[in-house]
Formats: sequence, C-alpha cells, structure tokens
Amino acid sequence: MADSIPPRDWLLRVWDDEAVAFDVASGDTHYLQPLTRALFQTCQADPGLDAATIAARTATALGVALSADFLNAVDDGLDSLRRIGLLQAP
Repeated sequence: MADSIPPRDWLLRVWDDEAVAFDVASGDTHYLQPLTRALFQTCQADPGLDAATIAARTATALGVALSADFLNAVDDGLDSLRRIGLLQAP
C-alpha cells in the first residue's frame, strides 16, 4: 500500500515541472525529474494510496496513458523517492 511523507524536514524548490529536494537532516540535495516530482505531488496530496492509484492519478495529471512503460517508470520513480527518503513505505 501507500507511501507516506517522512517525519523529517525537507525543502522543495520547483522550476516548471522539475524540482530539487533538500534533506535538512542530512544536507543531501536530490534532483526530481518531472515524473518523479509528479509522483511526489500525488503522494503528498493523498498519502496512503496504493501504487496503482498513484500511477492512475499521476497519468491523469500528466495527460498520459497507463502504458506498461509508464507503469515501469512509476515503479522506478517511487523506488527512487523511497531510496532518498522522501517517501516511506507503510
């Protein structure tokens, strides 16, 4: 099931459809590609969604089809957000 926003502080700086996230606790800065940023926004707006719902909502927001390639990219993007600590698995 869903990802949740972690309890530690993050700063997000956005330019058009790209962003960088700064982890205040560690001092690390991470670039968020457009899809990754959109996934983060979907999770931030409604924590607790499952991956299929996150993919569907993000596809709708981006105006793209739910193709196999898109679903693979969503999985990769969510894994990336978890790896850097912006999202946590339940």
